Amino acid sequence: MSRYPTLYILRHGETEWNLANRLQGHFDSPLTDTGRAQAAAQNAILKRCDLAGFSALSSPQGRAVATAELALAGLGMTVATDPRLGEIGIGAWAGKSRDTLLRQTPDARDSYDLYEHAPDGEGFAALYERCRSFLDSLTGPHVLVTHGITSRMLRLILLDHAPSVLRDMQGGQGVVFRLEDGQQKRLTL
Repeated sequence: MSRYPTLYILRHGETEWNLANRLQGHFDSPLTDTGRAQAAAQNAILKRCDLAGFSALSSPQGRAVATAELALAGLGMTVATDPRLGEIGIGAWAGKSRDTLLRQTPDARDSYDLYEHAPDGEGFAALYERCRSFLDSLTGPHVLVTHGITSRMLRLILLDHAPSVLRDMQGGQGVVFRLEDGQQKRLTL
């Protein structure tokens, strides 16, 4: 049996910067109409789940809070925030175009390398420790609203995978991941 409680993990909906292929990190960009529809889809998914006894936590970043408000509407949960659910810090590269950075960074194979090597960025090892510390602090089942890389790292830890498989972790906006007893299920409409 897993040492962690049952969790539902959501990524925020599409933002204007997602659409423009810009890195966000700790910066913020508003949800698009598609992003709001994705959060509404998450709400429909969660309404099919038994959430008795669950609490809700969100990253304090605007795009996650906006998603949490929509995804948890009508479910009788008050959403608190926790900074440990924030997106990986990417330092000087926040707000920059992925395509431009990939052209300027010859050693980067893909966006994951950008997250790892951003000047003054957090890096994956520090994100792993932040996420592990957060998960270790949970005392009951939760719905978590977070970000793309942070969601993958949380789920990687919950599934007891090595950090080297982060690239291979499923993502997705408008879906909900249910993690229980070391197993993951991707819930969609």
